[in-house]
Amino acid sequence: MEQNRRNFLKASGLIAGGAILNPFTGYGYNSAVGETIKVALIGCGGRGTGAAAQALSTAQNVQIVAMADAFKDRLEDSYKNLTAKKYKNAAGQPVDIKTKVDVPEDRKFVGFDAFKKAIALKDVDVVILATPPGFRPSHFEEAVKNNKHIFMEKPVATDAPGIRKVLEVAEEAKKKKLNVVVGLQRHYQANYREAIKRIHDGALGDIVGGQVYWVGSSPWMKERQTNQTEMEYQMRNWYYFNWLCGDHISEQHVHNIDVANWVKKGYPVSIQGSGGRQVRTGKAYGEIYDHHTLDLVYADGTVISSQCRQFEGTWNRVDEAFVGTKGRIDSFDGKKTVLKDYKGGVIYQHDDKGDKNPYQVEHDELFAAIAKGEYKFADAENGAKSTMTAIMGRMATYSGKQIKWEEALNSDINLFPDKLAWDASPKILPGPDGLYPVAIPGKTQVI
Repeated sequence: MEQNRRNFLKASGLIAGGAILNPFTGYGYNSAVGETIKVALIGCGGRGTGAAAQALSTAQNVQIVAMADAFKDRLEDSYKNLTAKKYKNAAGQPVDIKTKVDVPEDRKFVGFDAFKKAIALKDVDVVILATPPGFRPSHFEEAVKNNKHIFMEKPVATDAPGIRKVLEVAEEAKKKKLNVVVGLQRHYQANYREAIKRIHDGALGDIVGGQVYWVGSSPWMKERQTNQTEMEYQMRNWYYFNWLCGDHISEQHVHNIDVANWVKKGYPVSIQGSGGRQVRTGKAYGEIYDHHTLDLVYADGTVISSQCRQFEGTWNRVDEAFVGTKGRIDSFDGKKTVLKDYKGGVIYQHDDKGDKNPYQVEHDELFAAIAKGEYKFADAENGAKSTMTAIMGRMATYSGKQIKWEEALNSDINLFPDKLAWDASPKILPGPDGLYPVAIPGKTQVI
């Protein structure tokens, strides 16, 4: 069985660190929609609510007709925000979306199987998948099985088995010509699009090095509440558990790693690095590291350095820089997006005046394509491979070893619980002192 799986991966080109495949091949089913594009929201946290508001802020006639979440209070908070708050479209103009939310009580689904009930509704055309990323592979599979167009947040999995599932389902989505957009929004941001187009056209020559950063402060954290089961606690505090989040190198830094892959038009063949828990060591912070430093090694020998950390009171940067044989780019930050040659000449400088919010643009373009009956977006493969790059980085820092693409993608370590129920146990549990086991480089097995 192992040999069969390896043969499948090789035949599919999934274990090569090579070029990104053409996403617009395939044939078959293409979901048609009526005058109103109807949407089901799966995952009603802050990002899901934001994505739903952005869908409703497009120029198309869009309605949210179903909502699903594991927690009733999250769903109700999302519903209240969508029907009460004011939002803006890509041009920054206010839009009133509350009249576009048509979700009666019988289309509010709660529980672990809520996603299936919402996705199965026949009049739903599009699903927004915005739960914690550990659930993404199964939710993506269900959406494609039901012939829905999809917007799904990054990252798209938290372990190698999940990545393989997303890659498999991505091929089915292509055959059915289902539009799939992944929330790596830099692909929909004007300065990235313009600068990287010129990089790919050779403006900087061959890219021979670079740095990608997400170094900042810690996000939210949820304290354990009285009478919570372990499953509920981990799901409420999902950012700090790998089966749900994948570590912040995957949940957050995937954006910058994806830019490195985009610029290099491929994926690393190997990664080595180090990391740990230097500052954030308490019980509430689960099992994830608070810093990672990596070398991403590409097939042509190029090394891109990668840093991500979450320390308070330190130097911050969320950006990317690259060096080519003809010139360099030091930042993708608005007007600082400048391609320069080595004599100080400006090859290209981006004018960010009038640039639209990329979080909104990704929805504008997706829903415009759906309304026109076009098959235009197949982001899942790249989303999966950039997520896999981040997971490889976690494998490298957790183990202290050099990790190669093929062995990482073939890993059988499955982080997901054997059973989903409020009284079931996740695979990682706290010790008597309340602390969770943490990876130890040189000892922890990741493959």
